[in-house]
Amino acid sequence: MTKIKKEQISQEVFDLYDQYAHNKIERRDFVQKLSAYAVGGLTVTSLLSFIMPNYQDKIQIVSDDNRLKTSTIEYKSPKGGGTIKAQLSKPANAKGKLPGIVVVHENRGLNPHIADVGRRAALAGFVSISPDALTPLGGYPGNDDDGRTLQSQRDRNEMLEDFIAAFETLQNHPDCNGNIGVVGFCFGGWISNMMAVRVPELKAAVPFYGGQPADEDVVKIKAALLLHYAGLDQRVNEGWPAYEAALKNNNKDYTAYIYPDVNHGFHNDTTPRFDEKAAKLAWERTIGFFNQKLG
Repeated sequence: MTKIKKEQISQEVFDLYDQYAHNKIERRDFVQKLSAYAVGGLTVTSLLSFIMPNYQDKIQIVSDDNRLKTSTIEYKSPKGGGTIKAQLSKPANAKGKLPGIVVVHENRGLNPHIADVGRRAALAGFVSISPDALTPLGGYPGNDDDGRTLQSQRDRNEMLEDFIAAFETLQNHPDCNGNIGVVGFCFGGWISNMMAVRVPELKAAVPFYGGQPADEDVVKIKAALLLHYAGLDQRVNEGWPAYEAALKNNNKDYTAYIYPDVNHGFHNDTTPRFDEKAAKLAWERTIGFFNQKLG
């Protein structure tokens, strides 16, 4: 198969993948439109292989890393009387209670990458909970295509309640000191913004390229905000000016960064949208922010 380099791929391919990944176009249409860029020795098969996530080779912290204590827990879902499964992770050598972080997945359930991010947060000195909002439908199905299909069958406000319940689970956990933040990506970024609106006890929220709350809800935010946006992400960024104006008008504690010339999903190191420099900087800022606000 042809070895593809990132610089060979036009921005239109990344934009097309963004539409597909966010259920704006069906897979058949995505593949058909992708064929227009299968030129110069590139094939549709090689383009698909290049653009899709590679979880197997990109995990940074394995689930049985001996520096951590990582397990699967269940907590009650506020909707339907069922339970939600979540990864719980903390440093193995932790002494005393730790601040907590809720890690919120994208629009496809708790895939291997987001579980990895949850472990990264734990390795940084926190107790992290990474829920799978697909639990009522059987959980993350093992691939993102089916994960997106399943997640589209759930109401996003009901999923918000499930992540708020994860916050409450950490609040009552014997390993957590009650100082809790949230970090989320894409759909999880919207959840992070909305948890800031809905949960007055939340200390800090870090949405990565997340949709914004309604202007009238901004007044309810008590948490400090650290917001990360991708410079090329027109879809999400169009809501930022109004959000920033509302944050300013209501004197909210926020810091925002727009990383130039990177795509939506730039923090996700399993796809070619990943930008190593921006991702490293954004994560360093995130951990520093949590240390400051939750310490």
